[in-house]
Amino acid sequence: PSPSLHVILILTKLYDFNLGAVTESSLWRSTDYGSTYIKLNDKVGSRTVLSYLYVCPTNKQKIMMLSDPEVESAVLISSDEGASFEKHPINFNILSLLFHPAQENWMLAYSHDRKLYSSMDFGRKWQLVHDNVMPGRFYWAVMGLDKESDVVHIETHIAKGAQYVKCRAQRCTEGNRQYLFPGHVDTNSLVVQDEYVFTQVLNHSDMHIISTDEKQVFAAVQEWNQNNTYSLYISDSPGVYFTLSLENLRTSRGPAGNLLVDFYKVEGINGMYLANKLVDNHIKTFITYNKGQTWALLPAPASDVAGNNLHCILPFCSLHLHLEMVENPYTSGPITSKKSVPGIIVATGNIGTELSSTNLGMFITSDAGNSWRQIFDEEYNIWFLDNGGALLAVLHAATPIRHLWISLDEGKKWDRHSFSLAPLYVDGVLMEPESDNHIITFFGHFSHRSEWQLIKIDYKGLFSRRCMDGDYQTWHLHNKGELCVMGEKQIFMKRRPGNRCMLAQDYSRIYSSEPCLCTAYDFECDYGWERQADGKCSPAFWFNPNGAAKSCSTSQSFLNSTGYRKVLSNNCKEGGKNVYSPRRQACRPRPPRGLRLSTSQGELSSTVGSNVTFMVYLDDVNFGDGIKITYSNLSRTDDGIKHIYRTTGIYRVTASAENSQGSDSSTLFLHITSPVERVYLSAPIVAIRGKEANLTAVVWPSHTRTLTFFWWLDNSSEPIITLEGSISYTFHREGKNKVTVQVASGSTVMQDSKVITVKEFFRSLLLSFSPALDEHNPDIPEWREDIGRVVSGVSEDQLLVSLYPGLPTTAELFILPDEHTSSEHKRRSEEALETISDIFVTALNQGLIQFELKADIRIIVYMTHQTLAPLVDSNTIHSGSAMLMLLTVVFVGLAAFFIYKFKRCVHSDKKVNCIEISCKCKNPPKMN
Repeated sequence: PSPSLHVILILTKLYDFNLGAVTESSLWRSTDYGSTYIKLNDKVGSRTVLSYLYVCPTNKQKIMMLSDPEVESAVLISSDEGASFEKHPINFNILSLLFHPAQENWMLAYSHDRKLYSSMDFGRKWQLVHDNVMPGRFYWAVMGLDKESDVVHIETHIAKGAQYVKCRAQRCTEGNRQYLFPGHVDTNSLVVQDEYVFTQVLNHSDMHIISTDEKQVFAAVQEWNQNNTYSLYISDSPGVYFTLSLENLRTSRGPAGNLLVDFYKVEGINGMYLANKLVDNHIKTFITYNKGQTWALLPAPASDVAGNNLHCILPFCSLHLHLEMVENPYTSGPITSKKSVPGIIVATGNIGTELSSTNLGMFITSDAGNSWRQIFDEEYNIWFLDNGGALLAVLHAATPIRHLWISLDEGKKWDRHSFSLAPLYVDGVLMEPESDNHIITFFGHFSHRSEWQLIKIDYKGLFSRRCMDGDYQTWHLHNKGELCVMGEKQIFMKRRPGNRCMLAQDYSRIYSSEPCLCTAYDFECDYGWERQADGKCSPAFWFNPNGAAKSCSTSQSFLNSTGYRKVLSNNCKEGGKNVYSPRRQACRPRPPRGLRLSTSQGELSSTVGSNVTFMVYLDDVNFGDGIKITYSNLSRTDDGIKHIYRTTGIYRVTASAENSQGSDSSTLFLHITSPVERVYLSAPIVAIRGKEANLTAVVWPSHTRTLTFFWWLDNSSEPIITLEGSISYTFHREGKNKVTVQVASGSTVMQDSKVITVKEFFRSLLLSFSPALDEHNPDIPEWREDIGRVVSGVSEDQLLVSLYPGLPTTAELFILPDEHTSSEHKRRSEEALETISDIFVTALNQGLIQFELKADIRIIVYMTHQTLAPLVDSNTIHSGSAMLMLLTVVFVGLAAFFIYKFKRCVHSDKKVNCIEISCKCKNPPKMN
């Protein structure tokens, strides 16, 4: 509803159970506060199916509706309370909206694919803020926390878990994002509330923020020994040090998996809370009047609603209340209190030894929980009317009803009224409790197949006039007779029960307030101290009360805790000598301790040339001159210490703190990497079986100790991993073996492969070429492959050539035994290789091996020197005919190579060279 024109907008949807989807929607508008309605389907589009309706919280004249994404993706906007609409298509599906707390045109939208969008013109244009955002973990700027009002706080999903990101809504680029906490945080832990930002970092216990009122944090923490319960912790101001208030709080999970804590703040009474606690496997309800410093069971009524004596005696029997919050805004929930009527609480509960879901009744207190009365023996929804001066009760039932109940005397007497001629299934009640219009609207249906029914009720006729001074009475707030509650005596005003007059909206509820002298009940245990059975606070086993001072400043003394701290917002007045107040003690010099060093984002690697930001923290340091720093950022600026590394390597970074009493230091090892541009695997193309072969990975640009090498050998399923760029490996299988090396630098991985032919023995010759060849050498792998193929010939079974990178051009010719040679012919093969090697040496020394690089450029292949490749020793003498036959086979292969001619295009870095190469043997040697 809107306060200006008494406008009510209602969106109804028709769900088809056969199709499992919403097939129709209707938008209804009333300008007379629900007396008449007009259907607006034509204004929004007769075929448009609407899914949600939002009212801007800071300007209720602005309305936004979402179309059903199954039909189309669009938003419908109104700036005149629904009198007219404009439609704007969008390219994503909105799952939820978050309006800015102050700017009426700013909003955040969360999509089904985990992306967050922002709009600064009430949904007309949208811009992507961030992707991989955790659902419900995004927040607008908080006044007092953020300088700019368009800041957003986001929890994003990353590989390690989650990350807290802060940026401007329309400028959330990578360069403009802030990562305020190093590294990653626990998933679903970001909470931004009031002036606080909460995240969990590597904590195995679960923490749930209950409230942050008055710069004090109430948190439910599930500790290692708890399963279905949490412990209630209460902080100091501003929320740094926490103390245990209540153990074993009852919790449950909502429909969306969210944590629900059985903890309720009573409206209108400072420091008053209710909580359900597990005691000896029984759930019981407890109450506190001093912000959780002491807790007590609730006293049960003396009699039930029929007047029968209940005989419920504390602590064996007490009153237990349901405290969970309901998500349906059109029902009252199981417990209700109101700031405008302090001291009155209405709740659903039961009487006995523990909380139950059966035998429920409705209970009310008029004196802030000191005494209770039962008002119904069934479950009802109860609302406050007339600023809390009247109570409305509607039976909470699955059956249709036609009566409501109203009480003007705090539930002592109830008047029954019929609100419908036919029984109605009540789905909810609409009202504006803080207004003076005295209108309530019931909505529901007569049967499961009938249309919606709306019934408007004006209850102004219950009252004859406005309340005057004589219509009010006073009452004293107390805690079981103790008039000093939260350090003061308070007297409240309320309307005399039964007077039929309307409350003024602005009348004062507090009649008088007078501070009391402080007592032990006005203090709670300080950080590191625990409440004992006798009520006194003693140090916990892990806490040293004579340890470091928290606030040694320019003076030589500090205020040391006695184990107590005054309950926040307690207004007691301290007398002459107070045993609970902190005592002044002299500062004692202590050595620094707890020095911590990290990078701003918690990463332990960075790239060459980038700015690395270091953060230095000191948990506790005394400089020896009375000045002490605790939990401080010692970096030169709030943004940290920045440094640029110019070369790769692993650097030891150390921070030190020292005073006259001692020193402390912290070290981290930072990996500075550079992206790998090229990788070349240097490996012999021929290796001897059973002998080590050297493999080397050459990397550009060169790195120092910052690379990881993965060697894949012999078709292995697991690689050999090294930090050095070379290994020695022994091949045990003859034939062709593919070797692959992968080089990892940061997130970059590159690889190169080579095929190595493994033999029992071989011969090799080192070759060089005419200088003219180097004038055309582009030094690329393809060119070296071509030249190698020209020199080795068509068949690579017995002749292989490997050209080495760089200038001058050099090569190695490998002469291999026939792969079909049997073991008994091994000695003949060795002798044959020796003979072939001699033939090649003779031909090379005489300049007989040549090839034509291009027209008029002939390249001669020379012999550099003969390597001593090992041969297997054998004394077997082979026959001349066998040797002649082998040499003939070799010579035929050689002759075929010399007449081979081909053409290939070679790609260099600057141009494409097409070279035509033809080879022939000049004056081939004769065979004898």
